[in-house]
Amino acid sequence: MNTTNVVKEKYVPGETITLFVPCYIDQFYPQIAIATAKILKKYGIPLRFPEHQTCCGQPAFNSGYWEEAGQVIHHFCDCMKGSKWIVSPSGSCTAMGRVFFEKALPTDPMVAEVAPRMFELGEFLVNQLGITDVGAKFPHRCTMHIGCHTRREIGAAEPSVTLLKNTRGVEYVELPDMEDCCGFGGTFSVKMPGTSISMGKKKVENILSTKAEYVVTPDISCAMHFGGILEKTFNPQQTKVIHLAEVLAAGW
Repeated sequence: MNTTNVVKEKYVPGETITLFVPCYIDQFYPQIAIATAKILKKYGIPLRFPEHQTCCGQPAFNSGYWEEAGQVIHHFCDCMKGSKWIVSPSGSCTAMGRVFFEKALPTDPMVAEVAPRMFELGEFLVNQLGITDVGAKFPHRCTMHIGCHTRREIGAAEPSVTLLKNTRGVEYVELPDMEDCCGFGGTFSVKMPGTSISMGKKKVENILSTKAEYVVTPDISCAMHFGGILEKTFNPQQTKVIHLAEVLAAGW
């Protein structure tokens, strides 16, 4: 676990968790948010969902529009203020908060309050709750992609792998060159499409080489990229894309 800029205390049963649903999950993959809530509620955790939450500001920040990103970040922090625990089914958005909020708004007191309290779902389950097996059942051959932000910025790759391996019925196959970037990189894929697609195709080739039925990921933003390449260039029936939360909410 990367302990940089993260609260040191442990979760106490009965404390409320604020659920942050990234904008792209809200708009395109709402089932991931539902699965996340289902998992947390299974353990009797009270949930709070600020309905006026929007984006974490990452698209603008990554594009160099730090002033505009700062406005979005300030709104995010205003929505989340007072939250002791903020959990999200996105390592990328979690990294944006924990690592990059303070770069855009270094003197904002709300950033100092909110950012260290943001956790990716898998790391929260394993590192805060001590849960490595949620009792899910998913009888399929699976490989796993973990995005660069989850792996490098918040150091939360291992919890996701542990949770997948401990899911009943899963035949886990390690992805070749699993630490390589998929090429998405947010706005990088827009500014450098040729390089981005080339990297994505290599990732898809590695995924297909595992002969997995599913590629599981805690970073569905990455999967939007290589999943699109898989669908348009290869055979999407051979390997399907699914978020880890959906796997962990299956088969109860």
